[in-house]
Formats: sequence, structure tokens, C-alpha cells
Amino acid sequence: MTTWYKKEDSWAMLIALLLLLLATLLFTGGASGGLRLLGAHFATWSSWATLTATLAATLPALAVLYLLLLALVGLGARGLGYDGKRFLLGFSLLYGLGVLVALLSSNSLLKSWQLESPLLALAVGLIWANGARLPAWLESALRTEFYVKTGIVLMGATLPFSLILTAGPAAIGQALIVSVVTFVSIFLIATRGLGLDKRFAACLSAGASICGVSGAIAIGGACRARKEQVSVAISLVIVWAVVMIFVLPLLCRALGLDSGVAGAWIGTSEFADAAGFAAAAAIGDEAAKSAFTLMKVVGRDMFVGVWAFIVALLSVSVWERQSLAHSERIGAGEIWQRFPKFILGFFLASLLTTLMIGALGDGGTAYQKEALGALKNLRGWFFTLTFLSIGLTTRFRELTAVGFRPLLAFSLGVAINLPLGYWLSNHVFADFWRSLPKGIIG
Repeated sequence: MTTWYKKEDSWAMLIALLLLLLATLLFTGGASGGLRLLGAHFATWSSWATLTATLAATLPALAVLYLLLLALVGLGARGLGYDGKRFLLGFSLLYGLGVLVALLSSNSLLKSWQLESPLLALAVGLIWANGARLPAWLESALRTEFYVKTGIVLMGATLPFSLILTAGPAAIGQALIVSVVTFVSIFLIATRGLGLDKRFAACLSAGASICGVSGAIAIGGACRARKEQVSVAISLVIVWAVVMIFVLPLLCRALGLDSGVAGAWIGTSEFADAAGFAAAAAIGDEAAKSAFTLMKVVGRDMFVGVWAFIVALLSVSVWERQSLAHSERIGAGEIWQRFPKFILGFFLASLLTTLMIGALGDGGTAYQKEALGALKNLRGWFFTLTFLSIGLTTRFRELTAVGFRPLLAFSLGVAINLPLGYWLSNHVFADFWRSLPKGIIG
């Protein structure tokens, strides 16, 4: 059995929970200045004068955040057996790129274009990776799974169970319908219609039906899909997620949808959280972002654990058993070994946050604003690192080798998902989304 500190899931949970603990201690200790340093972010700027001012004001927080992340992520990298010197050098450059992305995304013009940090990070990574050779020592720090898993656990910390309950049966019910229909449709098209490997089909299905990149990664790990199969699924998620950033807001406006309904439709039909936030923000109404968060993050994303368990069970009990001799057996414990443990960290962080808000009583609102506000910024940094890593490891020439069958299976899934999400959002659950109050998401 692999030692716990040799697993990315363990370090993702540990780092995120330590950051949650640090934010909580700073809040309870009255160190609001420390929380501002912890959640470093740039103020909006529109000219060289305001750029200089916001950069000067943010430099101390950026330095503190760099040292904190370097210590935590570096410790994790050492435990995971990465090349320590190369990783620290690479992470330093990656963080510098992240700062550049955060600075650009805080520009008022780019904000008006709804270009969020993750999307800019993806663009910066793609331009560099496809325009020039990367230094070898940078590649050692491009650990997409490490960063995205930490970001997901931090997402749990910023989504207390009270928010999950706010979603009610509408978001959970709609998410269940969408995830089941889309997953099963793509899986059957890919395996029975196009003859793809079951593990490959599961990665494609998860990427389209649950939570994009992290879904493909989690399901790929649960069924032990080949690395190149997970990479193809991630590539298709990225391509379609970027397309949907522009397509979905245009369709919502053309159809004259209520902002809550539009946000819910985006939540069912967008594949990546960051891309979905950008699309929902393009609607120009807080209700759209609230509906998207309830639908995508609270509803669909939480099905990662359920689908990972189901796929791991199928892989162990059916797919692999079919290829083994009758004398060979796979123990039931193998399912637990393959289950993505970082999902447990998501729920644990959410539970701890909920308990803390309840224990603080009247101070719970301030805790949500200050401590959880800092953690949301930290979550954004980890997602920026994730999308930089994805961009820097994606080669357009490799995307052309994805193959027609995977592209067709995924695209047919999109063709099923899009009208299904519209029907559910604008008809079946329309009353709920239209009555959604603004400002649910703090």
C-alpha cells in the first residue's frame, strides 16, 4: 500500500485544510491584515497611474503569498518525490506568470470583456507552449492534477453546507438528470457506436457530464485509464469549454432568457468551472452567477465522487475481471484504493466551514466575508496555476492527433447536453431559477 505522503490527493487535502486553518486562526485572532495578505488580489486598474498604484499596494501580499505557497507546495512536491530544485525553480516562474495573469485580468477593459484569470492563464500557456520551447526545469512544476485537486478542496471550504441546502431539490435534481443522461449517452456512443475502450469512454463521459478537467482526471484515476486517454479527454473539454464561453451567452441573449435561467443553463452545459464563471458573468447579472454556482459547482461538481465510485466498481468488478484468468481475483478494497480521496477533502472542508459559521453566531457573516473571501482568492490562484499548467502542456499539433472517434463521441454528447439543459432550465425548473434572489453567493 502506497504511503499517504506519496499521493497527490493527500497533499491537496493537507494544503487546503492548512490554509483553511490559517485563515480561521487569523480571523479569530483579529488579524484582518493577515487575511488581506493571505488573499492577495489586484484592484481594478485602467491606466498606467492606477496600474503602478495597485501593483505597489499588492506587492507585500504577493511576496507573502509566494513564500507561503512555495513552502506548502514545495513540501508536497518533496513528499511526492518530485525533483526539488527543478520544481521550486519551475514553480517560481509559474507563480510569476500567475501574477502577470492576475494583473492583466484586473484591467478594467479586459474585465468588461469578461476575460477571467483562468482563461487568460490558459491563453498565456497555450501561446508560450506552441510558440517557443519550454525550459526543462519548468515542466517539472506543471502539475495540473496537484493544483486542481487543491483548488477543489478549497472550493469546498468556500461552499458551506448551508449553501448546498439553499440549492434545494431543483439544482440537485437537474444536476442528477444532466449528469446521468450525458454520461450514459457519451459512454454508449463511444463504446457501442464507435468501438472505443471503456476506460477512454468513461473519461470522455466524465469530462462532459460532471466537472470538466477535474472530472476526467478523477474518473481516469478511478478506472486506471491510460495517461494519453485522460489527456485527450482534457483537450476536448478545454476546446469545448472555450467555445461555450462565447456561444452560451449569445444563445441566452438571443432567446431572451431570464438571468437566473441563463445561469442555470450555463451551469448544465459548460464543462469547466472557470469557463462557466466567465460565461455566466457575461450575462451581466448577479442572479446568473448565483444560478451557475448552484447548478455547476454545488450540483454537478459534487457528483465526481459518486461517478468515481461507480466507475471504480465497474472497472474492478467487470472490465478488468473480463480480461483476467478465472483464478485471479481483485479484492473489494481496490475500489477504495482508486477512489479520489481529494473529494473527501472537499466535503470535510465544507463541513468544517459550516461548523465554524455556526459556532461564531453573529460573527459568521464577517467570517464568510473576510476568511472565506481570502480562501476564494486562494482558490483562484490554484485554478490559475492549473490553467497555466494545462496551457503549457497542450500542443496544438497533438490535438490534431486526438482522432475523429473521440471528437465525434464528445461532440454528440454536447449535442444532447445543450438542448437538455435548456429544456430543464427554461421549462422543468424554470420557476425556481426565475425566483432565485440575487446575492446568494457571498
